[in-house]
Amino acid sequence: MTQAGDIPAGTPARGPTTASVSDMSSFATRLARVRVRTRRVLWVERLWPIMLPIADVAGGVALLGLLRIPQRLPDGVHAAALLALGAGCAAWGLRRYRQGHAPDDATLDRRIEQASGLADRPLQTLLDTPARTSADPAATRAAEALWRIHLQRTGARIGRLKAGWPRLWPVGRETSWATLALAPLLAIGLIWAGPSAPGRIGAAFIPGTDDAEAPRPQIHAWITMPSYAPGAPVFLDERRGTATVPAGAVLSVTVTGLHGTPVLRARPATKGASIGSHTFHALDPANWSVEAPLLADGALSLRGRGRVLSQWDLKVTPNPAPLVTWGANPGATDGEWRTRLPYKVSQPYGIASLRVEMRLPGDEHVAHARVLSVPIPLNGHPHSAEAVATPDLSSDPWAGEDVIATLVATSDSGMSATSAPVHFRLGARVFHNPMAKALLDIRKRLALGRESRFTAGEELHGLGMTSAPMTHSPGLMIALSSVSYLLSLHEVDTAQAIEQAVGRLWYLALDVEHDRHDDIANSQADFDIQMAEEALDAQIEHMREPDGKPTHSAQAQAELQRRVQALKDAIQRKMQALMEQAMRDNSAIPAMPEMSQTGEQNLSRMMQQLQEDAANGRSADALDRLHQMEDMASQMRNATPQDIMQAARQYQAQQDMREQQAALRDLIHQQSTLLDHTQQRIEQDAASAAARQTDMDTMNDDEDLSNLSTPELLRRLGLTPSGQQASPQKQPPPAESQTPEAHEEQQHADRATQHALARALHELQKEFKTLSGKDVPALKQALSDMKAVRTALTAGKDPDAATAERKVLADLQKGGQQMRQSAKGSGKGMTIFLPSLAGSKGSGGSKPGQPDEEETHDSASKEPRDPLGRKTGDGNAGMDSDTHVPDKAARERAREIEQELRRRDSDRTRPPEELQYLDRLLQSF
Repeated sequence: MTQAGDIPAGTPARGPTTASVSDMSSFATRLARVRVRTRRVLWVERLWPIMLPIADVAGGVALLGLLRIPQRLPDGVHAAALLALGAGCAAWGLRRYRQGHAPDDATLDRRIEQASGLADRPLQTLLDTPARTSADPAATRAAEALWRIHLQRTGARIGRLKAGWPRLWPVGRETSWATLALAPLLAIGLIWAGPSAPGRIGAAFIPGTDDAEAPRPQIHAWITMPSYAPGAPVFLDERRGTATVPAGAVLSVTVTGLHGTPVLRARPATKGASIGSHTFHALDPANWSVEAPLLADGALSLRGRGRVLSQWDLKVTPNPAPLVTWGANPGATDGEWRTRLPYKVSQPYGIASLRVEMRLPGDEHVAHARVLSVPIPLNGHPHSAEAVATPDLSSDPWAGEDVIATLVATSDSGMSATSAPVHFRLGARVFHNPMAKALLDIRKRLALGRESRFTAGEELHGLGMTSAPMTHSPGLMIALSSVSYLLSLHEVDTAQAIEQAVGRLWYLALDVEHDRHDDIANSQADFDIQMAEEALDAQIEHMREPDGKPTHSAQAQAELQRRVQALKDAIQRKMQALMEQAMRDNSAIPAMPEMSQTGEQNLSRMMQQLQEDAANGRSADALDRLHQMEDMASQMRNATPQDIMQAARQYQAQQDMREQQAALRDLIHQQSTLLDHTQQRIEQDAASAAARQTDMDTMNDDEDLSNLSTPELLRRLGLTPSGQQASPQKQPPPAESQTPEAHEEQQHADRATQHALARALHELQKEFKTLSGKDVPALKQALSDMKAVRTALTAGKDPDAATAERKVLADLQKGGQQMRQSAKGSGKGMTIFLPSLAGSKGSGGSKPGQPDEEETHDSASKEPRDPLGRKTGDGNAGMDSDTHVPDKAARERAREIEQELRRRDSDRTRPPEELQYLDRLLQSF
């Protein structure tokens, strides 16, 4: 061995010494890493004796959970027991932890030496230091060099260091036996519980939760439809279900037998919430209820005591805003006093209201600008409606002005929408009296703010001082002075003064216009008609409840009937005043009782239809009829005795036209009879030919004719045996029994009838041209085809005759349509309900004019029918004007039909075809 003195002082370190320093640095790094791993192993060995008893306690709780013992405890006792166990285990573990000590480096090195198999404890050598035996620095350096060489040799001899695995067994006798006993019991419990094991273990450790085998609470869930989409509730399955409902529907859930607050969770299909705010209400400790509005599509889950009780997939149909647009050509043209408001509106759940908002151009962005709102009546709550409303806005100060209008629709579901704005002109009445025109001009300028109230008052005062009011109408002068004084008073609010003045000036202008004939009775009748119309309009609107449903109270019905009668009486008084004026003017009015009787019946029928529409909630139809009567009344205001004479002439022309149409219908009937005769002869010839062919086939089948009797042979030949007569029958003999001679006689008779029909048609054509001044091309073609019929009958060619006769019928029907079109074009004029004079009597034998074919067809097409297509008998045809069939009869009849159909549909012994037909019929209910 090299001694310290053998190494000279100052000798520099050689390569091996430098290498030994590097090896020592690498060995120190390896040793540090192994010490970290060894410290972890020692910590595990230290905590394992603490955690294993706690794990045994948890395993015991799990084993009890598999046996469902903790679940049977009350939730409070269960939670207290778990809390006590948890606290005891935590306290015991903390105490045991504090009793231990953290491992130091010497302990770590001893564990490393044991794990690495180093018997001579080389790591202890690494911790040692050389002893200093000499004060000589050279000797000290030599000793340190030798020590480093020793350390190098020792580290190289150590090799790979190991931390080893934790030593977990045995920990302690009690703990070992508890673990050994608990492990197989847990394994047996898991196998015995099967798929329910996780739920049981979870319920054992979480108080207030149930496993899958716990008794299931009783759940009732249903969806109530919103008010705008009435319908039966939709009941949901208590475990899983699907449903499609409208937005705004309410989900109601009741839970019975659940000791704990349930939770309703939703997973929306799109962004946003699928259900509204909701809270479960406790009916008692085990019963709960909740109501939640449905907003959008989503999957709902009902949870209670840690498990999913129900799952529902709900599809919520959206509640869209109404689609509302304008129709073609809104507004009024020159000379029209009604304003056309064409509209088209739709919404899946029905339209509650529709109105038009109008503004003057330039007022769109003006604060507190006037907005003219005009409600449009609808029949009930239609899902879609397209019509043209024609309200009378001529009394508004904006009459005749250009406006910007927007349709505003509100659905039954509460959604609103507006249309694109349009520009049009409001209708305005045409006034002829110069004084009325001047009053309306001042009224418009005052209402539109184009001149001040004081300037308008001065102009009205000036009009009152003119010669016409002072000389001919002192009442007009007083009325003008009153309005002028109202506008000049500073004490009256400006808006109130203008509003009153505008209203007074309108009625004053109407009074001046109506009084141009100097007939007080006539003017009073005009005002009576106007007041009755306004009162009836207000009653129709009043009978609509805020939700749009009709009011059927007896008081409202009686008031409606009273106002309808008031309007009828006012119209009668107006016509009576015109008749009396004609007598005073010595104007000749023809005595036409039929016209008077027809006018009164038409008036009564219109009044009755108006009353029925209003009573049944068809406000739009009722107002349309009222507007028609207002138009007629407007014509009556300007009517003169000469107008009545013109109406009488028009009525006579209409009577003549109806007679011609009746004659044409008779011609069509006679021509149809001729076609029937021809068709019968054709069928007889075909049947005779078939019979002869059958007899020939029979005789060709080697039949022994000798065995047939003579009468039988004659019958085979189509002949009647001599000495025999046909047995008497109640029905006429068929066409096959006619002889060829009878055929010829019938053809000759039909040819003569066709000639007579041609002459009658020629006369009818001449008369129609005399009345209307127009030709009917179809009738000319019918005459040509009639000639072809006669030619074919003369030649005995029934097939050709039948073809020509069909052409004649088509021509006659087309001619009737052309006649009606000509009558419509030439029959336009003033419609007047001409009553008989008071105290006079019409001729007892006169009958009112019958409606033409087109009117009959139109009225028949509108008659109500039941689901089987039969008439219900609620129409007005054939009834007296005073007869009123209430709508209740129709409802009762429909209910009886529905009950009978359902009774037959429930009888499953009927044929399948009939049951399918009944199912289709019941869809209408």
